[in-house]
Amino acid sequence: MGEQGWAIASRPSETERREDGSLKREIWALPLDEAFLDAFLRDVFERHFEGIRFGPMIQGAAYEWKCPGAPKRISLHDGYLTVMFGNGGHFHLCIGENRGSESNPTPPALRAHRRPSRAQIFRGYDSDAKPLTWGFEMWNGKGENGLSIFFPSPFLGDDDSLLDTPDFSRLAAWRSIAKRWLGREPEALDEEGAGFRKSGH
Repeated sequence: MGEQGWAIASRPSETERREDGSLKREIWALPLDEAFLDAFLRDVFERHFEGIRFGPMIQGAAYEWKCPGAPKRISLHDGYLTVMFGNGGHFHLCIGENRGSESNPTPPALRAHRRPSRAQIFRGYDSDAKPLTWGFEMWNGKGENGLSIFFPSPFLGDDDSLLDTPDFSRLAAWRSIAKRWLGREPEALDEEGAGFRKSGH
């Protein structure tokens, strides 16, 4: 049971496997209601902004931006969450029902297109089935990725360079998020990986 009674299983709701049967990813499906996504994303961007990388992931393009600092303001209006970074820009993300205005209502098909259809926390594994990546993903009503967030990696430095020695203190964001939203205690499993160099990424 997640925060405020949202029903989120602490065990993965889905697993993905490679052709050889080895574990590729564990997935925890998240509620799609606006109140949940608002609370979850505020937690991530307000408490863990320093180490995350975020942006949309589409075929042919992957965006992994750093937060320029703590958000100056996070607001919710007409289904859109807006995260403002002051001089560092901002972004809008539809997490609910975008109704539009009385004089210019959003057509039903467009509302359905913009509304989230899936949101999940994931843990990715290397070819030896050891944890390698941790994050969050969300898709709109047509299955287009609107946001992917990678939590700080013990295998990458602040400048995204590969670390010679893993820094497992960088799992703090993942562990905090997993505890708060999935009810999972810190796991020794997360410190078994050797990183991107060994995994061939």
